[in-house]
Amino acid sequence: MIIETSSYPRAAVIGNPSDGYFGKTIAFVFSNFVARVQLYQTPELEIKPQRLDITSYPNMQALVEDINFAGYYGGMRLLKGMIKVFFEYCQTNNIQLASKNFTIRYDSNIPLRLGLAGSSAILSSFLKAMCLFYEVYINPATFANLVLSVENNELGISAGLQDRVAQAFEKPVFMDFDKKTMEKQGYGNYEVLNTTNFPNFYIAYRKNLSEGTETVHNNLKARFNIGEKKVLQAMKRWAQITEEFKVALTNKDNDTMHNLINENFDLRRALIPISKGNIEMVDMARSVGASAKFTGSGGAIIGTYKDEIMFSKLKGTLNDHNIEVIKPNIVNN
Repeated sequence: MIIETSSYPRAAVIGNPSDGYFGKTIAFVFSNFVARVQLYQTPELEIKPQRLDITSYPNMQALVEDINFAGYYGGMRLLKGMIKVFFEYCQTNNIQLASKNFTIRYDSNIPLRLGLAGSSAILSSFLKAMCLFYEVYINPATFANLVLSVENNELGISAGLQDRVAQAFEKPVFMDFDKKTMEKQGYGNYEVLNTTNFPNFYIAYRKNLSEGTETVHNNLKARFNIGEKKVLQAMKRWAQITEEFKVALTNKDNDTMHNLINENFDLRRALIPISKGNIEMVDMARSVGASAKFTGSGGAIIGTYKDEIMFSKLKGTLNDHNIEVIKPNIVNN
């Protein structure tokens, strides 16, 4: 029997990058792209290398193009880390795993290193498959923690829970990572949101602006840890913005949501160095009346638009600069 699972990219609607700093965020996953896993029983445990894992190139130019596409690390380290974390979780919780092995194949068309949580989508899809294969149930909050621990603890990648929570629930989620709550129960308070009052969202991206989570978040974490006042104030405001956005969502107050999305980015811009290309992408989106902020760590943006006329202007303006614009198919399983 072949087990097939999938997971989707994440869009951070509001509050990021406070998710790793006891803040509050809202995020959803969308099915325009997907990370898929195939897992089936075999005599030995085997991980099949995919495009992200190639080690042979026709020339140096091909190697450089591959690095520009996927970065320096492929998917093998992700999958190995997930196996280790899953195995140790089962041992710690006295979960007896059946004595059988598997072969794992994975594939993803999620644009890489653009703040769309492509790596955690691969991990989430793989963890789903192992849970099905070994008949182990893991609740969504714990599921998200395990995925995050692969990146944080096993691979040394600085990241927060937001991406993994959205991918674990596969619904839009309001997340409160209050420090006392996190210390008490090991995860935040998560509330699934109704999409009925959601505004018109768009997502835009271009591959040559990828920055990678490690580049952006490592410096911010250090500044947070030493208690830099400007950083602490920003984290507090991002949490307030998220609460205000949630109220606006309930009231279907699109103007307030528009303004809060813009403030979210402007606050980030005042705190973290942002590349010229990323700023230009935000400014172009705003020039037609849309709101705009990062979906994650940079390279892709999310925002709201009023109507189809504005979306057409948005798409035309950004397409002229080789920027893709899509309407996200929000997953609400």
